[in-house]
Amino acid sequence: MKLGVCYYPEHWSQKHWETDAKEMHTAGISIVRIAEFAWAKIEPEEGKYNWDWLDRSVETLASAGHQILLCTPTAAPPAWIINTHPDILPVDEEGRRRRFGSRRHYCPNNKTYHEYSKRITQAMAERYGDHPAVIGWQIDNEFGCYFARCYCETCTTEFQNWLQSKYASLDELNERWGTIFWSQTYDKWAQIEPHNLTVAEPNPSHVLDYYRFASDSWIAYQQIQIDALRESIPTTQFVTHNIIASQTTIDYHDLARDLDFVAWDSYPTGYAEMGSHDLYAPDEQIPAYAHDTGDPLLTGFFHSLTHGLKQSPYWIMEQQTGAINWSLYNTGVRPGALRLWAWQAAASGAEATVFFRWKASRFGLEQHHAGLRNHDGSADTGYADLLTIKAERQQLDDFVAQPLQTDIGILLDYSTLWAMEMQPHRKDFSCLKHLFVFYRACKALGLEADIISPQADLSRYKILLAPNTFLADETLAQKLDGFTTQGGTLLLGVRSGFKDIHNVVTEEPLPGVLRNLAGARVAKWHALPPKISYPIQSELADLDPDVTFWAEALEPADGTKMLANYSAAPFDGLAAITEKSHGNGKVIYCGIYPRFAQAVALMCHLAKLETISILDIPAGLTVFRRGEKLLAMNFTEEPIAFSTKSGEYSVAARDFSIITE
Repeated sequence: MKLGVCYYPEHWSQKHWETDAKEMHTAGISIVRIAEFAWAKIEPEEGKYNWDWLDRSVETLASAGHQILLCTPTAAPPAWIINTHPDILPVDEEGRRRRFGSRRHYCPNNKTYHEYSKRITQAMAERYGDHPAVIGWQIDNEFGCYFARCYCETCTTEFQNWLQSKYASLDELNERWGTIFWSQTYDKWAQIEPHNLTVAEPNPSHVLDYYRFASDSWIAYQQIQIDALRESIPTTQFVTHNIIASQTTIDYHDLARDLDFVAWDSYPTGYAEMGSHDLYAPDEQIPAYAHDTGDPLLTGFFHSLTHGLKQSPYWIMEQQTGAINWSLYNTGVRPGALRLWAWQAAASGAEATVFFRWKASRFGLEQHHAGLRNHDGSADTGYADLLTIKAERQQLDDFVAQPLQTDIGILLDYSTLWAMEMQPHRKDFSCLKHLFVFYRACKALGLEADIISPQADLSRYKILLAPNTFLADETLAQKLDGFTTQGGTLLLGVRSGFKDIHNVVTEEPLPGVLRNLAGARVAKWHALPPKISYPIQSELADLDPDVTFWAEALEPADGTKMLANYSAAPFDGLAAITEKSHGNGKVIYCGIYPRFAQAVALMCHLAKLETISILDIPAGLTVFRRGEKLLAMNFTEEPIAFSTKSGEYSVAARDFSIITE
């Protein structure tokens, strides 16, 4: 595990730089990330570069033994650019042009901004591309944060161009979108505007394509900088970007494609305080963890999502070190929390953890955001944890020396996520919530999962969970068919195959193009209001007999067996869960929206089909397996007993144990 830190030399007098650099090195830091928001300092006037301060900071850090990660500063264009070209500012969904004065204040489709971004990127690459201490580059910062979808005039024109590239003709677009509904048929491309500001809800096919266009806009903008960097930097220097894994406005699978690896920014207490409602069911009891550790299942979900983007190791580009400033309570962080986060990241597949930040900021929005050291330079709580991590580095490296084994893939399709977001049908039906319940079930059994794209390599997985195949086409059906034919076990979930990829309901019996693969027909489907449940009976061990939230009545085809069936009206006698052999594999259609305990029972069944060993992990404990060793992590305030085949163990509160099976 490599350790790094985010540093802002432009925020501090030069007299502090050498001391800071030496103290970082003493604390075990080897990588320093700089220049993230420094455009105004680098180029105070158009075409006039001030390299002196950046040259000195690079040399100061390099002389102290650090490797340097440089950032392109395009997330914060300076005032002189905006003053000269105010059309760079984005327009929000309400039609308001936003102002200068914070960050991320630009439209990704603005051609003028493209040229400025390309020029500053090229200038930095030419200046530092050959520097021996520079190991890589971060493009921009947190695409999608604050502002992901612009609705300006430029975006309107570019959207029309995007549509013309996608569809052969307006007739095809009208057919795909079903514009005959409400007399929305177009006869000129120029008639098609963004979907915002309509009187009633807009056409969901129109909205979905705008979301795709907006996502593609960021990917194209990123590519401008990738290309500019590649022209001047050696192949030994990497190019990456730091995502906010909880954000859903950009298709991160597409964004990751041309990066050397992906990074994400981890703030466990903030995600737990503000993000729990996005992943847990509204009537579900959220696990009780220590107030200052965050929720390891939420954090772990985002680790798995980031690992799955390229199905390979990743970095934590910003790791919380203490109190943050943007959440609900911004809880104080006690000794030990940072150590837990670093070990969890490494066990989840992170190759480097870069801590945010070295010193707390004295000015700007982040004055209440902690660093490893306080505003006056004294050590904060996270610094003591960093020294502990440094002392444990060999132990940590020994544990992660064995490869991370992920036998399970969980499909995440951002187009499906967006389609469900705009038409959930049942309140709180969410793609991520649905995936998260299966992810938690995996973790309860000691199983590691990658959250992956439908276009990913599926051959490395034994089990493929596809709870949300709401949008489906023949390409997806053939890929899933190939996975099961070759011996994989596939689970399909409710609402599978309901629509085509244009967000239009299929003409076929449900689950549409997946019906032959599933070996069952969805005869009826009901969204269930709170306190209403349908009873089922099942041969699956420990499967709770009540279906809530969403229920589908299935008619199995010949050769498909019922794993569970409804035992009372209105679906009495019809299947709730089915299973069929397909080639050398199995297909399970889960016609219920499972609660956590039901998802655990299903995962036990799937693991048995694939002869994958499982663990019985008590609530509050997070366990990782590397080779013959287990890392048992306790994020609660009380010790937790844990039994394995090698013995009985007690894992102390807010601590971990390494166990050899």
